[in-house]
Amino acid sequence: MRRRAVAAARAWLGTPYRHQASLLGQGADCLGLVRGVWRDLFGTEPESAPPYRPEWAELGGEETLLQAARRWLKEIPVEQASAGDVLLFRMAPGCPVKHCAIMSEGALLGQGEPRMVHAYWGRAVVESWMGTWWRRRLVAAFAWPSRETDREVG
Repeated sequence: MRRRAVAAARAWLGTPYRHQASLLGQGADCLGLVRGVWRDLFGTEPESAPPYRPEWAELGGEETLLQAARRWLKEIPVEQASAGDVLLFRMAPGCPVKHCAIMSEGALLGQGEPRMVHAYWGRAVVESWMGTWWRRRLVAAFAWPSRETDREVG
């Protein structure tokens, strides 16, 4: 499942950044990328993303993205994250989780340099090195569900 997730995420590389979009080659934001990988792995998305403004996290203060991930993915300890897992980031202290990515190489503990695929604001879906700046903001990691029953629990 993890290899399939990495391959699906890398297929989105170069897709232009478009707020709220999730169309391979046409446009995606960070959530749109994860939604697109979900569709590649499982088919229909389990729920629709509501409309959201670019500054939604700063305005609302709710953990909307984190709660949705907990409904549909399997939370794992951050230090166990490895290639194929979904990563969630808090961009500023005290703000809700706002950014997501898919780890594409390595692991946080050993096994090579960690890299991630994510939609880069104002640019495109890119594969980046996960340096100290990103690691300090990483707050949650999730594995994809492995069985149909895992997806029904959400």
